[in-house]
Amino acid sequence: MSDFIGHECGVAFIRLKHPTAYYAEKYRTPLYAFNKLFLLMEKQHNRGQDGAGIGCVKLGTPIGQAFMFRDRELDDNSLARLFRRQLKRYDKLVRKQIIFPELPETVKTHFDFGGELLMGHLRYGTSGAYGESSCHPYFRRSNWPTRNLMVCGNFNMTNTAELNNLLMRRGQHPIFDTDTQTILETIGFHLDEAHDEIYREQRDTTGLAGEEIPAVISDRLDLVQILRESASSWDGGYCILGMVGNGDSFAMRDPAGIRPAFYYENDELIAIASERVPLMTGFNVETSEIRELPPGHIMEIKTNGRVRVEPFAEPRPRRACSFERIYFSRGNDPVIYKERKALGAALAPQILKTIDHDFENSVFSFIPNTAETASYGLLQALRNHRRHTVRDQILAAQATGDLTPDLIEQLIMSNWPRVEKIAHKDIKLRTFISQAAGRSRLVSHVYDITYDVVRPDDHLVVLDDSIVRGTTLRESIIRMLSRTRPKTIVIASTAPQIRYPDCYGIDMSELGQFIAFQAAVALLREKGAEERLREVYEACRQELTKPLEAIENKVKDIYAPFTEEEISAKIAEMLHPADLDWNGQVKILYQKIENLHASCPDNSGDWYFTGNYPTPGGFAVVNRAYINFYENRTGRSYGS
Repeated sequence: MSDFIGHECGVAFIRLKHPTAYYAEKYRTPLYAFNKLFLLMEKQHNRGQDGAGIGCVKLGTPIGQAFMFRDRELDDNSLARLFRRQLKRYDKLVRKQIIFPELPETVKTHFDFGGELLMGHLRYGTSGAYGESSCHPYFRRSNWPTRNLMVCGNFNMTNTAELNNLLMRRGQHPIFDTDTQTILETIGFHLDEAHDEIYREQRDTTGLAGEEIPAVISDRLDLVQILRESASSWDGGYCILGMVGNGDSFAMRDPAGIRPAFYYENDELIAIASERVPLMTGFNVETSEIRELPPGHIMEIKTNGRVRVEPFAEPRPRRACSFERIYFSRGNDPVIYKERKALGAALAPQILKTIDHDFENSVFSFIPNTAETASYGLLQALRNHRRHTVRDQILAAQATGDLTPDLIEQLIMSNWPRVEKIAHKDIKLRTFISQAAGRSRLVSHVYDITYDVVRPDDHLVVLDDSIVRGTTLRESIIRMLSRTRPKTIVIASTAPQIRYPDCYGIDMSELGQFIAFQAAVALLREKGAEERLREVYEACRQELTKPLEAIENKVKDIYAPFTEEEISAKIAEMLHPADLDWNGQVKILYQKIENLHASCPDNSGDWYFTGNYPTPGGFAVVNRAYINFYENRTGRSYGS
């Protein structure tokens, strides 16, 4: 991706089904679960590098001993630092002969993360404060095991302010930090209610001794019902994991399936992750053995090991995030790999038209590294096109009697796609140059090129997976590519035009930063239709006076007067640096929405391209985002 987009967090969870001694004997380590948690998190480090956190619950802990633990890290390389710190503590306890690795019960007793339930989180913050206190897991403490709650998740709520108001109306004192705190307190409230109801019933009607009541509460606690009540007011995309101090745990996914969640279960454990491949790699299993947590469902795992998966909300149409397929998720997932190739292949007709089917004078490449897989699909489609062309020409010549060995040789050997690796991501930009002009010059050298493979008469076609702000294209990539001196630079995006903000976990919240939006606004001004900007502003303000379910996306009116091709042409003009010592032409091509859906049939969430949001809160967000743009205010248009 030419423009960096921060996005979603990653989650991981391990629930052992046997005592620690079982794994110590079979796998020769009492840290089996701890090591597997690290592997699941390491295989998802692409999902967040702002911070990392882990949590643990130990089953059957005697009264008087701690049973729930947490550690978090915010510094650079947070995941490695976090696990290295815990392993140093473990090694120190071994050296002091407090822990004996051959006695797994000593590991469980004395090592904080030697328990049967472990969960981890990789943070990318799209909202709220930045600091260790904002890293997941969040922890709500009590001396009642069934009132201790730890949660982490990959989510954004569009209505955090409303949820905080609900907490205040109950008499609570929420801390306006992140939506994670809000979710923790919301679940905690209903957890407390359920706990107290069972406690009072047992105390007042059964005559059960006080010390016997916690076991009854633990057995009867219904996390599905608690979470059903908690989530009744949520609007957002989410995958949330939670652990209760008694050993109950859960995973839940939003009703539209916006955020991903997968799980693996065998007779030894249950494991959950944001992506399928970490589970496949971590446990050496096949694709078919990994299951997807259905949208709008909760997986409850009781302390006794009983598992149930049940719905908690009315189903919505599935709108799983398509950016997961285009860019965010690991590309070695077998399904995602296939879909990314399909996205590249779907661009072939547009590219062929743009280069006038002239393979002889075209070079094909990609922006490293995330567009590489899509480039394989594009090249396969171009080669298939050429094969069919050669076949038809041979058959036509045969029909007219003009087929000769020389003609066959010419047709077979000429005009095939030329593929080169042109762009190289050479360095990570450092910010030690303080002057803006100096930074700009440095940015232009983030990428380097392969010299002397592009000719002056060539079209240079470069695949990118998406174009958001266009800043890196304008300041670095197009400058870099122009040094090859082609006739035309064609940038082809496997994603459609990004026109609308995201509010479900991707860091794309400011409407005015999108190059497609900037192009539409520029076209309106060029055509003397600037009054439409004010009209849309008034319409957006009017929408926000309506009930949430009735709000419509009025920002679509900014784009309505123009075709996709007109906006793409304007984007190309805006991204062509005016000071280039190069007389060639820049062209920008975008994926068609229908091709996106055909390539990624199970992930139809496309609101950033179409403005069709999967929840009512999204429509409120897009109108607020336009109001912020018009009033020249920065910042996200959702949250507290």
